[in-house]
Formats: sequence, C-alpha cells, structure tokens
Amino acid sequence: MVLSHLDDLSHEQWLTAFVAQWHLLADLSFSDLLLWLPRDAGERFECIAQIRPVTGPTALEDDVIGETITHEPDHAVTVAFMTEQIAETSDNELNAGIPVDVWAVPIMRRGVCVAVLERHTNVMGLRALGALEENYMEAAGVLTSMLLEGQFPLTAPMDKALAPKVGDGVVRVQPDGLISYASPNAITAYRRLGASGDIEGENFGDLTRGLRHGVETVGQTMLSDVRQQRAAVFDVEQSRASMRFVLLPLVVGEMSVGMLVLCRDTTDLRRRDRMLVTKDATIREIHHRIKNNLQTVAALLRIQSRRMKSDEGREALRDAMRRVSSIAVVHDTLSHTLEDDVAFDAVCDRILRMVGDLAASSGEVRTKRVGSFGVVPSATATSLAMMITELCQNAIEHGLQSSSGSLEVRPLLSADKLLVDVVDDGAGLPEGFDINRQDSLGLAIISTLVEDLGGTVELMAREDADGTRARLVLPLSD
Repeated sequence: MVLSHLDDLSHEQWLTAFVAQWHLLADLSFSDLLLWLPRDAGERFECIAQIRPVTGPTALEDDVIGETITHEPDHAVTVAFMTEQIAETSDNELNAGIPVDVWAVPIMRRGVCVAVLERHTNVMGLRALGALEENYMEAAGVLTSMLLEGQFPLTAPMDKALAPKVGDGVVRVQPDGLISYASPNAITAYRRLGASGDIEGENFGDLTRGLRHGVETVGQTMLSDVRQQRAAVFDVEQSRASMRFVLLPLVVGEMSVGMLVLCRDTTDLRRRDRMLVTKDATIREIHHRIKNNLQTVAALLRIQSRRMKSDEGREALRDAMRRVSSIAVVHDTLSHTLEDDVAFDAVCDRILRMVGDLAASSGEVRTKRVGSFGVVPSATATSLAMMITELCQNAIEHGLQSSSGSLEVRPLLSADKLLVDVVDDGAGLPEGFDINRQDSLGLAIISTLVEDLGGTVELMAREDADGTRARLVLPLSD
C-alpha cells in the first residue's frame, strides 16, 4: 500500500495541505471543524481555521477564528493535546440549548501533536440514518483515526476548480475492489458516462475502464492505483460527458479498509474550457489578420511613395506607412499571447529598429531602449506605440536632421504613472520653441493621443548633453 504522507513539508505547510482537504471530514461527519494551534508550549491555543459542513446544519453560528483557549486544563482541546488521545464531551452553552457533540482530535505528525482538530456535531440536526449517512459516518471515523495516526491528508492540494467534494459523488470501494456503496450523485454521473443499472457490487476498476466506448482519455495507471491502494487523481472524458475521480486509500493501523472515491461530473466545466480556448484562439486569429491587413496597407503606401514625384508627397506617404506599421506591431504581439496586457519592451524595440532603418536618409542612427515598460493594457498599447513612433521620427528628422546620431527611449515605471523620455544628441530645439504653436502633423497626433489618455507631453533641452528630450507622462489606472 502506498500513501502520500507529504513528508517533505514543514509542519505549517502540512497543516495547510490538511486544511485544503478537511472539507471531506466536515461533510462526511456532518460537523463543524475548528483547527487549534498550540502556543507557548501548549499553555494556550489559537483557532486558525474553521469550516462548516455542506451536508448538514451548522453547530457554530459564530466565527471562532482568532479566539484563544487559555489556562483551561479541563477543556477538550487541552486534554487532547496533553494526552494525544481523542477527548469527547458535549457543549450546549454557546448553542442556545441545541445539543452538540464535541470531539477534540490531536493532529499527529512524526509522533508529535502539531495541532488539535475540534469537531462540533449538531445532534438535533442529524438526519435519519440511512445507507448514505451510515457510509459517510463510517468513512469519517476512518479518516479521524488516520488523522490521529498522522496518515491524513492523503494527497497534495489539487486544482480547487475541479476538485470533487463529498456532495458531488462518493463511492466506497472495498479492499477487493468491489463497490460497496455509491451515492445517488455518483450513480447519476456514472450513468451519464454510459453505465447502466446499479453499480454497487461491481468491480470499480473494471467498471470505470469498461466505459471505453467513445472514451477520449482515462488515467493510464488507474487499475494499478486501485490494486495498490494509492492516492490518485484521474479523468474520464468522452465526447458527451466527463468525470474527475479522486482515489483516497483508507487504513486503520496498517490494515487497508478499502478506498474512498470522490467523483465529479465535469462535463459543463470541460465544455466551458473548450469554449474559452476556442474564444482565445479566435481573438488571436483576429489580431493576426488585422496585423496582416495593416502590413498590406503599409506595403501599398511604400509602393505608392516610390511612384510619387513630389518629395513632400513621398515623405508624407512614408510617414503614414510608419504609423500603420507601428500599429501592426501591437497586433502582432497580441496575436501571440493569451493575455490582455502587452509586454511593451518588445514592441518598443521593434519600433526603434523600424524608425532607425527607414527614417534616416543618410548616415547611421543608433537606437536604444534603456529601462522597461513592463506590461501595458492592450487598449493603451496602440496609442503608446503611435506616440513613440512619432516622437522617434520627430527626433530623427528635426533633432538629428536626418543624419547620423543616437536615439534613446528611456521608460520609467512607477506605481501610478509611466514616464517615457525620448532623447537624441542632435542640434537641440530652436530658440523660442513652443510645442503649442507647432503645426506638425506628428505633434498634433501625439497631442491628441496623450490627451485621450489623460497624460502630458513636453519637449525640452537635454540637461546631461547636447540634444533634445521629449517627455511623455501617462497615468496608470487600477
């Protein structure tokens, strides 16, 4: 028999793994659970976690987390911690006269009591005993014994979105592999997969593997896990239905008493996942096609510019081509990611290569990014790309005067704003320059975009060297 004891975890991590699974004990025992952590070598105890049952009425109306037990030697929690044995009592004081059975179970690990589990059961709210209740209570008793012996939790925490709960479906499997009990929800899930009749008395491994007609996937080691009583998680998926199974071995001392199998119908979740994957793929394909269309437009503008006889018209078409290409870069980036945000460093680097290659009519322009933009929302990325393109183009044409030089983009990200400096080592600004009195189309585009984003833009002389600094400041929304 192979059990997962999570031996490599610290006591704190191990208790976290236990809390991730203790809903099983709460629902199977129809009880509220409190986790008490010893402080000051057991002189006092602090409640650090609480859970209420889904399968029955609560015994504790109020939250107890944060409360402490101090200097109460007769308290069940203190007794359980000191004796390392289960302490049982009844408590009506805090429950308006409702009879409540209380169990305090020492949580043992490596021979040491690391915490105490207190179990409160509303006796008045217990349902009439039937097959479901009897099997639940029996399984809860076994899990309590395993907890006392340091053999629970059984598995590492799993994906909570798909993890089965007691209410989803419970199957009791005996050591010989035969199903001795299946809850109504478990039977319904099996029938949805194609099983017929009552599944009690069937061999669990053979029954589950027998649903192979139309099965797309199934745990390859499932039969081995059942035979060797190993904790395991596997899925059975069909085109029409799917289920997730969790196998939990039950032991008393060193003897196996079978397995507790939790199962959950995940058909709707899987269908929703497939829809989301399809939606994400569609969005990426849309961005890819937009990028292709923009690149086609840019190519047409380039061809048209070559046919222009007017230098002014040719340059205007080239500027338009660069603007369209900068937008295409953003859509190309979005076509390769599932996120709504854009890692903008790569976009900026591609823009710098583009303007450096195309804008300088003579000489060599050395472009460089210093710093990081981080991630930028996709709704902002297009405008930011356009503004950086225009600022870089303006620096090359007017600052460097279309000759050799260097150009740097220096982003600085803070908690509430993004500051971007575009600096060149050119001739600098003419005397009396005022950005508000310029009729440049590029500056007009920048002013419009930055106003839409609630930011500011200014041009100034560099303080550290000759040249010009364009400063763009954009607020960052939550």
